[in-house]
Amino acid sequence: MKRFTSPMEYVARGCLVATLVGTCLTPLLALAAPASSTLAAHIIFQERVVTGQILSADDNSSIPGVSVVIKGTTQGTNTDADGKFRISVPSASSVLVFSAVGFVTQEITVGNQSAVNITLASDLKSLSEVVVVGYGVQKKSQMTGAISSVSAKEISELPITNAQQALQGRAAGVDVNMAGSKPGATPQIRIRGRRSFNASNDPLFVVDGIPLASGIEDINPNDIASMEVLKDASSTAIYGSRGANGVVIITTKRGTPGRTTVSVDAYTGINQSLGRIDVMNGAEFAEYKRESRRAVNAYTTDEALFEPVEMESIQMGRSTDYPAALLRTGAIQNYQIGVSGGTEKTQFNISSNYFQDKGVVKNQDFTRFTFRVNLDHRINNRIKIGTSTLGVYSLRNGENFNPLGGALAENPLGKPFDDNGLMIFLPTQDGLRTNPYAEIVPGAIIDERKNYRIFNSLYGEVDIISGLKYRFNFGPDFKIDRYGQFFGRQTNARRGADPTANVFNRFQFNYTLENILTYTKQFNQVHNLNVTLLQSFQKNHDERSEIRVTGVPAETQQFYNLGNASLVNGVGTGLSEWALLSYMARVQYDFKEKYLLTATMRADGSSRFGANNQFGYFPSVAVGWNIADEPFMQTIRALDVLKLRLSYGVTGNTAINPYQTQALLSRTSYAWDNTAAFGYRPGSIGNPNLRWESSATSNAGLDFSFWSGRISGSLEYYITNTTDLLAPQPLPNSTGFGGFTTNIGHTRNRGIELTMTTVNVDKGDFTWTTDWMFGRNKEEIVELANGKVDDVAAGRFIGQPLSVVFDYRKIGIWQTNEAEEARKYQSVVGEIKVQDVNGDGLINADDRVILGSAIPDFIAGVTNRFSYKGIDLAFFLYARAGQFIVSGFHQGNNTLAGRYNNLDIDYWTPTNPTNDFPRPNVNQETPRYSSTLRYFDGSFLKVRNINLGYNVPANWASKLKMQSLRVYSSIQQPFIFSEYRSKYKGIDPEVELDNGPSNENRAIGSDLSPATMVITFGINAKF
Repeated sequence: MKRFTSPMEYVARGCLVATLVGTCLTPLLALAAPASSTLAAHIIFQERVVTGQILSADDNSSIPGVSVVIKGTTQGTNTDADGKFRISVPSASSVLVFSAVGFVTQEITVGNQSAVNITLASDLKSLSEVVVVGYGVQKKSQMTGAISSVSAKEISELPITNAQQALQGRAAGVDVNMAGSKPGATPQIRIRGRRSFNASNDPLFVVDGIPLASGIEDINPNDIASMEVLKDASSTAIYGSRGANGVVIITTKRGTPGRTTVSVDAYTGINQSLGRIDVMNGAEFAEYKRESRRAVNAYTTDEALFEPVEMESIQMGRSTDYPAALLRTGAIQNYQIGVSGGTEKTQFNISSNYFQDKGVVKNQDFTRFTFRVNLDHRINNRIKIGTSTLGVYSLRNGENFNPLGGALAENPLGKPFDDNGLMIFLPTQDGLRTNPYAEIVPGAIIDERKNYRIFNSLYGEVDIISGLKYRFNFGPDFKIDRYGQFFGRQTNARRGADPTANVFNRFQFNYTLENILTYTKQFNQVHNLNVTLLQSFQKNHDERSEIRVTGVPAETQQFYNLGNASLVNGVGTGLSEWALLSYMARVQYDFKEKYLLTATMRADGSSRFGANNQFGYFPSVAVGWNIADEPFMQTIRALDVLKLRLSYGVTGNTAINPYQTQALLSRTSYAWDNTAAFGYRPGSIGNPNLRWESSATSNAGLDFSFWSGRISGSLEYYITNTTDLLAPQPLPNSTGFGGFTTNIGHTRNRGIELTMTTVNVDKGDFTWTTDWMFGRNKEEIVELANGKVDDVAAGRFIGQPLSVVFDYRKIGIWQTNEAEEARKYQSVVGEIKVQDVNGDGLINADDRVILGSAIPDFIAGVTNRFSYKGIDLAFFLYARAGQFIVSGFHQGNNTLAGRYNNLDIDYWTPTNPTNDFPRPNVNQETPRYSSTLRYFDGSFLKVRNINLGYNVPANWASKLKMQSLRVYSSIQQPFIFSEYRSKYKGIDPEVELDNGPSNENRAIGSDLSPATMVITFGINAKF
């Protein structure tokens, strides 16, 4: 075979054989052209090295492990721990492709560059592709259940105490409510409404794979990588008897291979009261007191009406604003240091956090220290072990202390201090009203809770054979809780009597043992199978002790030496235990990732239920169809994702007290030979047939994405029927028992949910995205103990929510020209006029109507995020519409009797014929039908958070020896728009839902800490 001696000869002969003269012309000219020409320069380009660094567009941090490949070849490299790379390129026209999981892929033409530094933007669609579904993870495209996710980025946008707060307005179908601003308070979560009258409606919390027996208030929000909310039966059935109220899965941050990174996250700020309850000043109180006497023709002169100290204040123009002295500018601070990294075999994430919230009410604060170690180690190719360990110490002051209620009622004409500045304990002659300032004297009242907790999630994984994995989970959870109270002599609670004190101690130990087998296999490259088998055991041990005393000899002893007290009021101890044995099987199958099937069965055996029904069985099935993958949909270029999901399943509610199914004894007293003695009698009736509450849920969901993710989201519709409700069944008093717990009744929840993300603008350095959330839930009672018959005494009505406001309807105030008609209803001019519903000429219990419910018509949340170069701005709006609220202080601080201070309201007088509030009357302790004054439309729109940040350029950060640096400021809840605030002088219309027959115990009270605006400044730094 002839060899070609030169490139010129090789090209020429090749062209001759191919007879492609036109094709050969270019390379021939290139080889013949002078070296100085551009074409020649391209041909003789020398291979050169290109270096650079890859940073994240979110925070300018370096990104390790980015794939850097020359397009069209297999030649490439990866960035190191600092995000740096080095690669040889053969041509100036070479294109480098930069790609990494969770980031948008970029392509850069090399040209004459020898250094290429770029930033990669987060790919929100990619980041959400893998979702924690309980006992494993799943690609979002393969999910068949209704699951909402909240990321670490969304959590970090809010300066929050509790992780539950991050779910508000972010997850459709999740109703998060927090009344007031008391530090350390835990918000209430309801997922797709309430189902039960007497059992708990709280969701199950799962942290790093371990179901918790208690809440997540000890979890540091900074440690959370993601939160998933499981809502339908397909996703919650794997938790069986505890899944009826939904499941919140929390995954904490773990280490990744690469350079060790030290992160510092810190913010500090102030809390300010966002308005106050408006009560009368001295002059207004004086006139109101006069009017209360005029109403009964008892007013003569001021000297006859007012006591000397009041007259002195009137003459001097003195008015004391007691609530103002009890409030302050609060402070909030948070400092976290984290260290993460590791090798291919061992990864770690260690963090330590200090958080403190000093409330706007004096003597209310919350402090928490947390320490976390997450460690994963691969022993060999088959065995992996790891741990998540959390240690917490928290201190809370003022959990059940709030002097505002008393301060609002205090007579503003009183004198709180004498001429020497010493406190006067009784500012007026009213012996029931002591000086509110005495409540905040150091040591006068102590309300302190200390909490210690160690929570662990330990695991071991073994790859038995290809596709078959065994995992062992062990989750011990230790919790010690100590709550102490002390009330000194000079307080309103004691009024000069001996001091009282009490201590409550609780020790709780809960542990979970789980054995999990997972089998994953693909058949013929089109059939994908995943099988999960679980055996689980959980046990809870709860010890409690309490002692209450009167007559603490020295007030400095507080509650630390109760043995010296003169009187022991009560001593009690208790032990409560329960256990849960479970088995679960889940099968997930798909064909070509297009047609999806999930089937689950769980069996739970609980010690809480009767001997005849200790095991319950909870099945579910779900199907999914990725419609966008069908050939007939390929012509729709705008469509990225279109998936239909359908599911049905049954879950349970085990949340009743241990021993509630058993016949219990109660202590009683009797005479034994004319001597007092103690004995025992039957205290309750047992029910061995008591069984689980069961919730059957049907769910239809549609996932969608258009125009390469410019619009994406999901739409859900669901119906949940809950039967066998755990409720007391009344018995005749002749039996000796009031009733017994049994399974009765049926409730239903129906709703629609929409979650959507839109990329509104994405042009170069500027982006604007919006997250939308909308949820509507209708809650209703279908049946009660006697079928479809209302239980008026319990406030439960067929077709209505579990709790409603059932009362008279106020239609105005009786006016002067209505005096004759008012007498027909045993009323007088100036009193509240209520509706005669049945028109019988009488006002009685038959005229009560359902006025409303705390269940809103809908809830919605909107988060907008803007970024321009290194600047980012986010603001979050949250709304509840149609809720009906009970404002307790509109009744309790609105007695209009002329004794206590009153809300500064528009009350009726002969010269002010208003229809808002009745006339003051000294002969009425409270106005007739005063309960009608406390009902309001509680709809609101809140600006929940505004966050403005700046990512310092990487070269500036490197001069400070940092990988990245972000500085930011946030304003939390600067505005609340609500008629309740603007028209009726309320403070915050956000109120928790109750589990009882009325909203009475969830009313907005005068002793609630006021709503606050929080302003913070912070940094996020990585080294």
